[in-house]
Amino acid sequence: MADDKTKTDGRDRSKVSGSEPYEVSYFAQKHGLSMDKAREIIAAHGPSREDADAAAERSKA
Repeated sequence: MADDKTKTDGRDRSKVSGSEPYEVSYFAQKHGLSMDKAREIIAAHGPSREDADAAAERSKA
């Protein structure tokens, strides 16, 4: 997410920040994961939301 919250033009929509608790929380809730598992997936697959979403779906199977 942008440091300046007034700049909401969508540039960071394709990325997940593992250092922002609200992003990890949203990611975990979206995929039905624990916060720890969500952090692991984000750390292992980088900030790409597409890659992290795919990994989260694979981990549920």
